[in-house]
Amino acid sequence: MRTWFITGVSSGFGRALAERLVERGERVVGTFRNDAGAAAFDALAPDRSFGVVVDVTDEAAVHRAIDAAEARIGGIDVLVNNAGFGLEGAVEEVTLDQARHQFEVNVFGPITAIQAVLPYMRKRRAGHIVNVSSMGGITTFPGLGLYHGSKFALEGISESLAKEIAPLGIKVTLVEPGGFRTQWAGASMTRIENPIDDYDSTVGAARKRRQEMSGRQPGDPRKAADAIIGAVDAPEPPLHLLLGKDALLFVGQKLGALQAEVMKWAPVSASTDFD
Repeated sequence: MRTWFITGVSSGFGRALAERLVERGERVVGTFRNDAGAAAFDALAPDRSFGVVVDVTDEAAVHRAIDAAEARIGGIDVLVNNAGFGLEGAVEEVTLDQARHQFEVNVFGPITAIQAVLPYMRKRRAGHIVNVSSMGGITTFPGLGLYHGSKFALEGISESLAKEIAPLGIKVTLVEPGGFRTQWAGASMTRIENPIDDYDSTVGAARKRRQEMSGRQPGDPRKAADAIIGAVDAPEPPLHLLLGKDALLFVGQKLGALQAEVMKWAPVSASTDFD
């Protein structure tokens, strides 16, 4: 029986993954933003489901929660940094306070949890860190520039982290979902209040499509949970795990376009070294 520590278990991927793991007989420590959610999760499977109230932007609280889990429940085998949210608005429209909060939750929250759990994992020479990114950590869409920036940052941090801790027996997996039926594009999305008319054809059109698709996305969170568990169970877990046919499509298009552009400008790129 493994112990999983999952941030953001109130809904979406975090909730689906936590419930699936409990069904399988695993121990799960899940973070919530309120006492009611934590108490309900406690009651789900006594001695195997543990709810804790943690704000992932509170460094001390995150460290306390992980220290307590290690001391009272058992060594954390898998850390899942799932807590996060979307911020919608053109780069020009988003306030700096909104941008900072996006990075506090989506980037600095995971860094804090990673730094809190790694001393324990290093001591055991074992563990797995799963960072929930997005297909938006590789490709981009209008109106999500700051969200994409936060996920691109998480991708880079995770790839470097994987190289640092692989010799210590600790694995890293980036989960990169496409569109799933979670609250990401609905109640969990923060949207700017005063859109600029000049962005109607780009940001405005993309916003309308996201709102129309909310609740009708093709991805099933429970199947995503099974895929994540399967990746962690694998003898050689992937560093990148795309989820959804749309993720495969859009990321594939991005990588193809990037490769074509690199090759087109390769002579210029190669011309800048000393002779």
